[in-house]
Amino acid sequence: MNHSRLLAEFCSQISFDNLPEEVVYKTKLCILDCIANIYGSRELEAVKHVADYIRSQQGALQASALGWNFETTVNDAAFINGTAAEAIEAQDGLRFGGNHPGTAVIPAAFAVAEHLGLGGREIVEAVVAGYEAANRPAAAMHPWHTLSGFLPTGTCGTFGAATAAAKLYRFDSNRMLNALGNAGYLLPLSMAEHLMGGYTIKIVQGGQAASAGIRAAGLAGSGITGAPYVLEGSELNGGFTKITTNVEPNMDKIIEGLGEHFTIMDVYFKPYTSCRHTHGAIQATLEIVKREKVSPADIEKVEVYTYGIAVIAVGKGVKDNDTFVSAQFSIPYCVAACLTDGEFGPQQMKEARIEDPGVIELSRKVQVLMDDDLNNIYPDMTSSRVKIFLKDGRKLVQQIDIPKGDPRDPMDEKEISQKVRYFAGDKSGGRVNKVIGMILDIENMANIKELARLI
Repeated sequence: MNHSRLLAEFCSQISFDNLPEEVVYKTKLCILDCIANIYGSRELEAVKHVADYIRSQQGALQASALGWNFETTVNDAAFINGTAAEAIEAQDGLRFGGNHPGTAVIPAAFAVAEHLGLGGREIVEAVVAGYEAANRPAAAMHPWHTLSGFLPTGTCGTFGAATAAAKLYRFDSNRMLNALGNAGYLLPLSMAEHLMGGYTIKIVQGGQAASAGIRAAGLAGSGITGAPYVLEGSELNGGFTKITTNVEPNMDKIIEGLGEHFTIMDVYFKPYTSCRHTHGAIQATLEIVKREKVSPADIEKVEVYTYGIAVIAVGKGVKDNDTFVSAQFSIPYCVAACLTDGEFGPQQMKEARIEDPGVIELSRKVQVLMDDDLNNIYPDMTSSRVKIFLKDGRKLVQQIDIPKGDPRDPMDEKEISQKVRYFAGDKSGGRVNKVIGMILDIENMANIKELARLI
């Protein structure tokens, strides 16, 4: 069965008029959430350096670097916007695929649509199609793709970005298929080693996927062909899903419920600026802090019980002068920052906060342990239990089974809008409110450039 062709054919036929109302609404929330992350990433010095580099290239003025008040080429705009959407680590995600589709798909769609002068309905179609093309291959390989050393946001995100761009270019199914094939050849390795080591190059995976996806689609439009069996491969066993996993992928996930269920409906949102595996511990800690007056000086130790993958991925501590990437993937740091600040957002990712000796010292009192019961209910539940031992002998305990933002405990329009305002920082409140309103009414926007320039 040619899974690649079936996926391309379906994505090429997606039409705004035929999309369920709830899918259109969820797409608006995904776009709104993506802009929140772009705003929040302006707090990070690393993202400022990327923006300065892109600005220095002085390319053709084709699309907006969202939130940075300059224009550049389509590919460079997608790169900086995808980087900013990824960097603050509060991006949307698919639990079933371990990927973050919005950081690649939405920046690619915005850059291409702005350059072509297209409107909101076309953006919605492109984003929905892009999420299908990013999420389904990721789900077919999860978690083996990541365990094989890859980050699916960068790899599978390129398929999503290519599909979104191809949709905006109005490709038929054959050219859509070539865009997917080309994407499989151009996509980044997106090495998990960089994330686990805390290296800041990790933040560009969304931007690299967005830019590579646009190029893949552009080449397809110029007659360049890619393997029409890019996902499943041929008798040579060289398909993307085969060479980037260490077990046989579940190819049925690529076409399962195609046209009946849109994977964008499975996407979660993040209220906090860190890896999703830390969110149960963060939420539990903040709930304790909210109901109890806990001073860091009164804490003897903290134990966090969670599932096995969380222990491996985010159980480590942070070192002196460590990076914000390490902090985003450290339960000890996240819990210590929550106990110190009573919140967890963009400010907790600033270098000065991560290097604070008091936060570092408190983080060393946090131990992360695997709980067999919690591990046995993963991945259906992503549970974490926080136990704070006070010097006076008291124990404060809270467990979270479904972190906020999961479709089973969703963040609603009001909460995501508030996230945009919170992450926007010092931006004009009136301007931010106008951005929110325009996104929530995006289907009636004739040209996306008006919104892009306002962001």
